[in-house]
Amino acid sequence: MLSVFTRERLAAAGPSDVSDELERGRIVCFPECPIELPSPEDLEFLRRETPGLISAKNLSYHPEDDHVGGLRGSPEQAERVRGILKAHAGRVQDFLGRSMPLLTKDWAVGTTSFRPLQEKGRNLSRHASNELVHVDAGAYGATHGDRVLRFFVNVNPSEDRVWVSKGAFPELYDRFGRAAGLRDGSPRNLREGPLDRLWTGSTRAISSLFPTAKHLDSSPYDRAMRRFHNYMKDTPSFQSEPEGHREFRFKPMSAWTVFTDMVSHACIEGQHALVDTFVVRLGSCRLPELAPYHVLGRP
Repeated sequence: MLSVFTRERLAAAGPSDVSDELERGRIVCFPECPIELPSPEDLEFLRRETPGLISAKNLSYHPEDDHVGGLRGSPEQAERVRGILKAHAGRVQDFLGRSMPLLTKDWAVGTTSFRPLQEKGRNLSRHASNELVHVDAGAYGATHGDRVLRFFVNVNPSEDRVWVSKGAFPELYDRFGRAAGLRDGSPRNLREGPLDRLWTGSTRAISSLFPTAKHLDSSPYDRAMRRFHNYMKDTPSFQSEPEGHREFRFKPMSAWTVFTDMVSHACIEGQHALVDTFVVRLGSCRLPELAPYHVLGRP
């Protein structure tokens, strides 16, 4: 499940080598972070100052209106966080665009977040918790079958960031789709009807004035994915079952990227990470039959 790209392997990689690994449900890990990180002074500022300033689950830079959410600091602190995260976002986008140009074509760029708090024992609500194994359902509203790609960097100077997984979406859907109420022996219809299209059009129009309105969007695919996400987090027997359980430890200053709608994951330990989110078009995938959209259509 883990595909390691050393600097040498990355330098020799073709335009689809990294993206094919992602589409096959693997976590692509870079033991040496392949991009320039914020300066040591900026990283120390994020680690030292922001845990006491956070007012939401994470600090997030929103490129659509060039602001940072989740921060209750002074204007000077907010501007420094904005500058750090915006610059990091540009470097991540440049690296991914060069490394997998086909997959990133026409993608939608989402937030760049800093996660300053220790994940272990955060005591978040069940559906918000990062400590429970899940697949991501939607990003900033509905994806309509498009893919959720995330790029992580552990910027803790001395501690690993620890993930666990129970496998990729196709195998999990085969095993648990019926229990989640998503499989009844017949093909599932994910086609969007007139009301779905009307609702999507309305939310997109409103979001041009009020960006957060896009979170109200929905589709048959996104509702099915949310149901599976909630089943995973709400089912103690699923969480405790040892079958398929694997642990991954990401070293300080290492990076990794993964389709989080494809690979089940939980972060059970770790503090201080940078996370960039993108919505990748299903039409840009070389292996679309492996994507959750097509897996959900199985009888």
